Amino acid sequence: MEHPRPAPAALPKLTRADGSPIRALVVDDEPELADLMRRGLEMTGWDVTTAHDGFQALKAVRGFTPDVLVLDVMMPGMDGVELLQRIRTIHPDVPALFLTAKDAVSDKVLGLQAGGDDYVSKPFSMKEVLLRLHRIVQRAGITAPQFALLTVGDLTLNKDTKTVQRAGADISLTSTEFELLKFLMENPRHVLSKSRILDRVWNYDFGGQSNIVELYISYLRKKVDAGHEAMIHTVRGSGYVIKPGP
Repeated sequence: MEHPRPAPAALPKLTRADGSPIRALVVDDEPELADLMRRGLEMTGWDVTTAHDGFQALKAVRGFTPDVLVLDVMMPGMDGVELLQRIRTIHPDVPALFLTAKDAVSDKVLGLQAGGDDYVSKPFSMKEVLLRLHRIVQRAGITAPQFALLTVGDLTLNKDTKTVQRAGADISLTSTEFELLKFLMENPRHVLSKSRILDRVWNYDFGGQSNIVELYISYLRKKVDAGHEAMIHTVRGSGYVIKPGP
């Protein structure tokens, strides 16, 4: 099987509420894959311990309290589902992401019914796994508050650092483009009229020059949607909306 390469540390850096690194336990019976996962997570600033079977993992969690688990479902001796159940007797609330070579709907349902928080089939994209893990720890309330961070799908905007990324890649925007995108991302799935956008982004009425909004929307589309599924949509006669793909 071809293994994914470690993803670059392009995702927003997350920490625990006390500022310390997020702790992940990665368990996979393929040492090379476990090591790749470890390196990918460490590149985002996480503290990672690996194990290659369920018994090693149970030993590891007695000296390493994980914030999140990455578990291979199909392992000899003790599979990922049984391992999760046993770890939860020690750490009842720890969230888990399942990895498996199987892609059947029944296997996904089994993993989720067993208490898994998400599920990724092999072969997978490292970026996808990192994004899913980021969302898991954020939903679980493990991370420090991210008031400065806006996220819509795989698009992120940091209001403090004035940076924008899509699928981990940096996007360079002018100050006006940034303000327009920020307003859209603060109101995901809500249609915003031209007049409302003008009032918020430009702070005064352009009168008959409302086509300035159309111009800057086109600029954003070329930068944000280029090479990706479109997120910025025109609602004819109403305005514009940003939303992740289906």
